[in-house]
Amino acid sequence: MKIFIAEYAGFCFGVERALKKTETAIKKNGPNVYTLGPLIHNPQVIEQLKKSGAEIVDSVSEVDKGTIVIRSHGVDPKIIKKAKAAGLTVVDATCPYVKRVHEFAKLLLEQGYLVVIVGEKNHPEVQGLLGAIDNQGIVVLGPEDFEGKRFDKVGVVAQTTQSQKILKDCVAYLVDTAREIRVFPTICQATESRQSSAIELAKRVDVMVVVGGKESGNTRRLYELCLDVIPRVYLIERPDELEADWFNPTDNVGLTAGASTPDWVIEGVVERMSEMEKQELQENVPVTEENSAPVTDEVSEEDQEVMMQDLEQSQLKKGEVLEVTVVSIDKEGVYVDVGQKEEGFIPLRELSYRYIESPDAVVEIGQKVNVVVDKVEEGKIYLSKKDADQQTAWKFLTEAKEENKVFSASVVEKVKGGLLVDIGVRGFVPASHVSRQFVEDLDQFVGQTMDFKVLELETERKNVVLSHRLVEEDELEAKKKEVFDNLEAGQIVEGIVRRITDFGAFVDIGSGVEGLLHVSEMAWSRVDHPSDVVAEGDTVNVKILSMDKERDRISLGLKQTKADPWTEVENKYQVGEIIEGTVTRVVDFGCFVKIEDGIEGLVHISQLAHHRVATASEVVKPGDVVKVKILNVDAEKRRIGLSIRDALPESEKPVKPVSSKRKEARQNVREESKEETFGTTIGSQFSQLEELKKKLEGN
Repeated sequence: MKIFIAEYAGFCFGVERALKKTETAIKKNGPNVYTLGPLIHNPQVIEQLKKSGAEIVDSVSEVDKGTIVIRSHGVDPKIIKKAKAAGLTVVDATCPYVKRVHEFAKLLLEQGYLVVIVGEKNHPEVQGLLGAIDNQGIVVLGPEDFEGKRFDKVGVVAQTTQSQKILKDCVAYLVDTAREIRVFPTICQATESRQSSAIELAKRVDVMVVVGGKESGNTRRLYELCLDVIPRVYLIERPDELEADWFNPTDNVGLTAGASTPDWVIEGVVERMSEMEKQELQENVPVTEENSAPVTDEVSEEDQEVMMQDLEQSQLKKGEVLEVTVVSIDKEGVYVDVGQKEEGFIPLRELSYRYIESPDAVVEIGQKVNVVVDKVEEGKIYLSKKDADQQTAWKFLTEAKEENKVFSASVVEKVKGGLLVDIGVRGFVPASHVSRQFVEDLDQFVGQTMDFKVLELETERKNVVLSHRLVEEDELEAKKKEVFDNLEAGQIVEGIVRRITDFGAFVDIGSGVEGLLHVSEMAWSRVDHPSDVVAEGDTVNVKILSMDKERDRISLGLKQTKADPWTEVENKYQVGEIIEGTVTRVVDFGCFVKIEDGIEGLVHISQLAHHRVATASEVVKPGDVVKVKILNVDAEKRRIGLSIRDALPESEKPVKPVSSKRKEARQNVREESKEETFGTTIGSQFSQLEELKKKLEGN
């Protein structure tokens, strides 16, 4: 067994820097040193720090005095301010690369971009990044998290330990769905180097061992990336977790480690594997007279000679393929009839490539099986069903790969990153190739028989990668072709609403083929959100508006299945008629009133009331039921002019006020009339008095 260590493995710059800062703080400040959360995701290192005097706290409020260390993941800047305000000494060990991500995210936010963070939402680094932008961003772990959304301006950053592939997949989705996109390459170069070197090493070995904290995000990604390359990958934290049955004596073993794994842990793993190899060699020392144990039922030399002669006459050759019949079974293996005087024996480990506890799990008495002659030794014929199955499987898989065949196989186990399939050899199905749709629970497939295609086949490394998604895609393409051949624009078909987005709904119109029902095509009236009209699972009749065969796109309409209400509007509504409606929208220049489904009219701000109105919202609000008078109808332009003011009853119409000038004029007329009357009356009285005086004097 040979051991190979990845070129880039173990501590990264940021983690090592944080550890050194903490050790310096302990030496300088003594026991009153606290780390805000585990400094790194490595149990052994954390244990050493505890012994040195550093305690772990979950929040600043737990510390009364002393020094608090901010780990390399970084935190919300408000937490650092809180610690300083509490009088604590703050040692900021945030990785410079993480701080750079904070700056990029804040810049994007200031420039009006929606900040998309590609990473694990609950990871400390992502939580700190969200805090730096006041939680004004969204976090995705893959393209499936976008759920069909479309965006305007998007800015993308990534968790520094994120996979380049996941970042590229997310960006690829946004390129097709966002009007404008800006991407900052924030994945740490050390992370890229560590991941790429692990992948390259995995391609050259039989088994990979990934060392690191099981809570570490970058360690888990190393494990998943290696698992995409080969099926035999093991994740451990300590050397004593290694198991001897993980390895074969002739294996080439690759070793990589996460960013939080110190060199002394890696060295311990290598030493442990070397000890296991030595132990294996000692256990397989050939039996001699000096070290053999007493045995019973010894075969005499004469009997052995007869057996050897019989075997020589049988002319069985190593590697020869035979069809044999199972004659008996015990816990050690299976005895079979090989057509010779001597029975053949298949040891338990040679019955299947999978671990089995009893031969009964694989064969039964009387069953015919193919085997390969392994060796003839001490009068026994040793056979291997496993090797025969593998030969058959590799021949079949090679043909299936060349001819792009679909075949069925049983899912036997769920593993990290996907499924294992039994095809005579171990077949691995990555989680991304289990289905076209994102599948959260892979356990549901264990025990099922599914159809697959060969995705990758490497005979030398015995690596088989399968895909069920390719089968689904082929089936969908065939169904799409059938749909496009049998349907055409203008037809009305029945469909089922599968997904609802902000801009519309995707409707399955048969065989899984989906068309887009845009929100503008749902009703003749304005629709605020698609969910106001349809719900997932609804069965609807839709009209095919257009079909783009080259781009596999189908546009659907729901309102087109109903009569256009505007075609009868001139017959139904007359100018001068007073009707009732509901206010749907209030705008700067008035309000819109719905008088029936699909028919809205405009009440101009000047037609809202008899008095001057500054804003329409002073008079009406959405949802108000009002009476309106029809001022004009234009069916061709789909417009109706309405008036609330003119629909008011006479009793509610105000008396027209008289202007001040007219009041003054009327008052003058009244005064003049009074003066004229007054003057005439007095004059007449004086004249009468004069005449009376003259008469008296004459007498």
